[in-house]
Amino acid sequence: MKKLVSLILALLLATVGMTAALAGEDIEPGDAGYYYVYTENGKTLNVRETPGGKVVGLLKYGERVYCYYKDGGNGWALIDYTYDMPGVGKGTYACYVSSRFLVKNKPAARKKTGTNAATTTQTTAVSTDSLADMNAEFASAKRVTPYKISVRPSRASGWVPMHWAPGMTTTIMATYGAGSQLLVLKETNNWLQVEDQDTGDVGFISKTFVSE
Repeated sequence: MKKLVSLILALLLATVGMTAALAGEDIEPGDAGYYYVYTENGKTLNVRETPGGKVVGLLKYGERVYCYYKDGGNGWALIDYTYDMPGVGKGTYACYVSSRFLVKNKPAARKKTGTNAATTTQTTAVSTDSLADMNAEFASAKRVTPYKISVRPSRASGWVPMHWAPGMTTTIMATYGAGSQLLVLKETNNWLQVEDQDTGDVGFISKTFVSE
């Protein structure tokens, strides 16, 4: 009789343990469903093969996507994305995007102002748009002992873009909110070459919007 009671208790404990393990998963009720892309600067959102990995496509501002889970802990969301995978073919695959750019409600259409989104968001940044200006910035680059800086938008709720080259009209690789930490690799006259240590992305951010 004692052996039977012990067996029943063991089974109950195993069942409770399985329930607790399931409750600890990243996927929580309400995470899965349709979301919309929202970027404050109105730019496209990179779709990646793995978290921080190869870019396989882009999502437009306001585009609707199906999300399997949206994890605020590691900053990535798993979504359905249709593209032509090399060696496999066109289909819908599970891919990753930065979770902070997905919202439940469809964002309002952006107004066209005649200027690019980066300039509209940060109007006081130094503009180095011509090829000559960018070449001058590259030529002035100096290697530094890596140090961390904090992003400081012109307003608390704003975002600061990381560009692939030191120019306000160059492609935006990512955007960062107030207090985001980046590692400085080089300095130019008006820009910092920085690395996002979470994603491995390296780009340029204006000196105007950072603090040590």
